[in-house]
Amino acid sequence: MIPRLLRHPVWQPKDPAQGRGRGVLLIPGFGFGDHSLSLTGRWLRARGYRPLGARIGMNIGCATTLRDRIERRLEQHAEATGGRVVVLGQSRGGWLGRLAAVRRPDLVRGLVMLGSPVRDPLGAHPRIVRVARRLARLSMLGVPGLLTADCFTGTCYRTNSAALAQHLPPDVPAVSVYSRNDSIAPWRLCEDPDAEGVEVHSSHTGMGLDPEFYAAVEPRLAEWARDDLPSVRSA
Repeated sequence: MIPRLLRHPVWQPKDPAQGRGRGVLLIPGFGFGDHSLSLTGRWLRARGYRPLGARIGMNIGCATTLRDRIERRLEQHAEATGGRVVVLGQSRGGWLGRLAAVRRPDLVRGLVMLGSPVRDPLGAHPRIVRVARRLARLSMLGVPGLLTADCFTGTCYRTNSAALAQHLPPDVPAVSVYSRNDSIAPWRLCEDPDAEGVEVHSSHTGMGLDPEFYAAVEPRLAEWARDDLPSVRSA
């Protein structure tokens, strides 16, 4: 899919200053690191945005711990860029970004979720859920930095499930990208009632390499970048 994307007209920037320096935080999916969104970062930089990786490793840790790390990363990037940041997350990264947006709308200008099952994160393909539960068992044996049993049934699960059910603040527009070809996150679970739904035709992992995604999200990002907002420093 990469050669197809690089040959597509959507890869060529029409306006290198489109982003006006707007910060973008990129949050990878479950089991992937920041490198998985490196092409997305290149595409954004070519248009004048300032993308930054979330630095949450392979995104296999406790959801509450990762959410807190994402919030700190947002604070840093908002301070560095002087304004609220766009959050762009794939799969688990999307709903973690949504949790951060609900808690800290003062830091988030807009939210883009790719294949993110916000209606029920445990409704992903059973194979993925089984892997996650194995990680939780390893955590019980003392392996650090992994999901815990609390993320499935305890306070962590209940707190974050309730937060995902909350409405996004009205000044945080959102886009939820989904595909009926997605064999990992059922597309109906990606229908966020507070987000504009955008359908593409890629696989789950291929969404960030799909020209349809970039063509759909570019005008929305440009709109968010155009708005003159109070800087974080002055606010």
